[in-house]
Amino acid sequence: MALVEGCKHELEISIPAEAVEAETSKVTKTFQDRAKLPGFRPGKAPASLVRRNFAGDIRQQVLEQLVPRFFDAKAKEENLRVVGTPNVSDVHFHEGEPIRFKAHFEVFPEFEPAEYKGVEIPYRQPEVTDEDVEKRVAELRESKATYVNEDPRPLQDGDYAVISLESLAGADTPIKSDEVVVLIGGPETLEGFTQNLQGASPGDEKEFDVTYPEDYGQEKLSGKTIRFQVAVKGLRRKELPDVNDDFAQDLGDFRNMDELKEALRKSIFAQREAEAQREAKDKLVDKLVDANDFPVPEKFVERQIESRVETRLRSLAQQGVDPRSFNLDWAKIKDAQRDAAVREVKASLILGKVAEREAIGVTNDEVDREVQRIAQQNREPVATVRKKLSEDGTMDRIASHIQTEKTLNFLFDKATKSAE
Repeated sequence: MALVEGCKHELEISIPAEAVEAETSKVTKTFQDRAKLPGFRPGKAPASLVRRNFAGDIRQQVLEQLVPRFFDAKAKEENLRVVGTPNVSDVHFHEGEPIRFKAHFEVFPEFEPAEYKGVEIPYRQPEVTDEDVEKRVAELRESKATYVNEDPRPLQDGDYAVISLESLAGADTPIKSDEVVVLIGGPETLEGFTQNLQGASPGDEKEFDVTYPEDYGQEKLSGKTIRFQVAVKGLRRKELPDVNDDFAQDLGDFRNMDELKEALRKSIFAQREAEAQREAKDKLVDKLVDANDFPVPEKFVERQIESRVETRLRSLAQQGVDPRSFNLDWAKIKDAQRDAAVREVKASLILGKVAEREAIGVTNDEVDREVQRIAQQNREPVATVRKKLSEDGTMDRIASHIQTEKTLNFLFDKATKSAE
């Protein structure tokens, strides 16, 4: 075995001549059974003639059968955890002689993890105030608001205008909607709509420009100035429900507002606790990555870069942006993702090592619960979802994700928390 660099290895392997001859005879027999050669019925041509006529194909099949078999045996003998498929070179294959070849490949890194118990991380237990609860009640009240039509009059700040709009210029793809509700003067309403609709009445039509900020949520609109044709169709007034026990009962299995507020307090706390722990765990993993210096397989890094790029592409597509519309330099994009990808691969390998050391596994019940959750979310039978997840390899990823979360919980429990 030869260590080339990092996780790259090289093996020189020799396959005994008798094994080569046995496999060659076996492969020759399969060709002989179906060979159609002049002067011979199918399956009756002499083996020597079949070997001569199909020498190239027989040679290829012999290599395809023997090379992986003897490589795997050698790797097992050397206790190597091979990553991916080896590249084979310098093949020496002559009749009556052993086959010799070189295999170039990567292996899982062997490393002793730095101390992972008691890692110091900043963490403050979240708190929930009465003001937080009241704010959530106000949000629920807003979600239950109704909008009542009002008699026509000029629009003013605080009015909800019902408009139809159509883009005339400036948009990459046409924008058209028959009904949009706009809060005149609202914090989320673009200034262009507020300024041009103030004073307009139902039945009026106008053309005007709207400039979208550079940090606008939809990339296809950010920074653009678009000319719209807008028709004011109506005017509405928002009515909010009274905050009382009836309001609480309408929201669920609550007898009064006190029960609703207590449930909201617990919900807010659980959400903040999950966010705080996730942030602390991220910092903990960062510390472990910094504390462990070891090479990682290039194959893993490439796979992680592809995953990051694919995630970005999906994000663009969800925002209505076609990546093909940009002149993107994918080589630069992938290069820019490399450092983050290397850290993510290292983190995964470290967590795997910790799970191995601490015997953190995954039970069938844990996987079953996740499958049931997915089935319920997708409104599909559990058996159907299980079959689909097993066939596309997702079941293994589910188990891996559960193990990772359990390992992170273990590390967080063992960590030394310090208030920020």
